[in-house]
Amino acid sequence: MDRDQINQYCGTFPGAELSDPFGGGNDAWKVAGKMFAIIGANAQGVSVKTDSIETAQMLIEAGVGVKAPYFHRSWVHVPFDADVEELEHRINTSYRLIRGGLTKKVQAGLAAFDG
Repeated sequence: MDRDQINQYCGTFPGAELSDPFGGGNDAWKVAGKMFAIIGANAQGVSVKTDSIETAQMLIEAGVGVKAPYFHRSWVHVPFDADVEELEHRINTSYRLIRGGLTKKVQAGLAAFDG
């Protein structure tokens, strides 16, 4: 996948919004103001949240990604040339984690999500 394909995929999630909160051409995907995926201006991949530092470390050790620069250790950076299913799974998981952390009221205002 490339930047455009990932941006198209992220845009399919209910309530997903694209922004550039840091300036300089970053593609940050958020739901209810909370980031679930970001592609840096010069990045060759996408950074996503995992459920824990341990999961992120396991993914790094397995070669799926590397530590996401500038982010908490529970985030990983997955390269564009990773397996498409893996990339989609990581983005989907990150979205579910962030969405699940929103208040019930905010979640209720979003369209249903089966992913």
